[in-house]
Amino acid sequence: MLYPDTVESEVLVHKPWFIAFIFALVLAVFLSFNLSGTTMGELMRPVIGEPLESGLYGRFAIAFVIAVIFCLNLVLIGFAPLRAQIGVVWLELLVLFIAFFEVFDLSLPFIWDKLPLLLGQGVLTTLYVSALSLLFASIIGIAAAIAKLSTNGFAYGIATFYTSFFRGLPLLMQIYLIYLGLPQLGIVLDAVPSGILALSLCIGAYMTEIFRSGIASIDRGQWEASRSMGFSFGLTMRRIILPQALPVIIPPMGNMFIGMLKDSSLVSVLGVWELTFLARTIGQPTFHHMEMLIAAAIIYWILSVCLELIQSRIERHYARSKVR
Repeated sequence: MLYPDTVESEVLVHKPWFIAFIFALVLAVFLSFNLSGTTMGELMRPVIGEPLESGLYGRFAIAFVIAVIFCLNLVLIGFAPLRAQIGVVWLELLVLFIAFFEVFDLSLPFIWDKLPLLLGQGVLTTLYVSALSLLFASIIGIAAAIAKLSTNGFAYGIATFYTSFFRGLPLLMQIYLIYLGLPQLGIVLDAVPSGILALSLCIGAYMTEIFRSGIASIDRGQWEASRSMGFSFGLTMRRIILPQALPVIIPPMGNMFIGMLKDSSLVSVLGVWELTFLARTIGQPTFHHMEMLIAAAIIYWILSVCLELIQSRIERHYARSKVR
């Protein structure tokens, strides 16, 4: 796992002025919330009396205690090594995350009962739509990037118009235009192909710039050397240019795939049985909306984390290859 470069964070969190600033900021933030009726208010009952009747004094006391705990936690974390700091912060945020969702009084048996359907039908459809869209978007992006780097005015004009148009329209509007507009031209597509086509065209416009910048980062002499050796254009791209451009292309490409994974939820408006559609459909009849939406959100998060880890491993692989 990649860690940020060490700066003087351990020194900064021990500066009195910094702690005072954070204390005042946290105190002001929590003073704006009325936490008297929450669990924190009940814990402070010996100090503030009846929480709901404590008024401004109760709110100030609760905010003061939270600010003290927060600053003390910040100072203690500053003494730990960097990796330990990151682990502790993640653990604390996960605990707060779980405590936050406890407020909604979720029905865990309902979530466990519907989880297999979300993981089976929902996740598989989401990954299927995202993977195919990424494949087609990459093909479109490479072709458009080559056109934008060419000296052919016709190809350059088409590529620039394509990227401008599809980057300028909201993805949801593109989905509707393809699904509802193409049948008027005699082209009838089902919901899944329409969603994949819309995602491919939209993301392909962004992938065009990624591939263009990656290809443009390779020195012009590489092209000239390959041409002098009699390499064709396709062989030059496949054997010389793209392998060297991959370290530049992969990081933003990984980010695009993570973004596409989340953008695929928009095809739910077409009735595609992906994760978001299933979460909304399952929760609606029994009014367990929050259970299904939170479960779907956590699944999206886990998928994104897995993709981030894969992306990090690929980046480290190319970094080691470059060193060698």
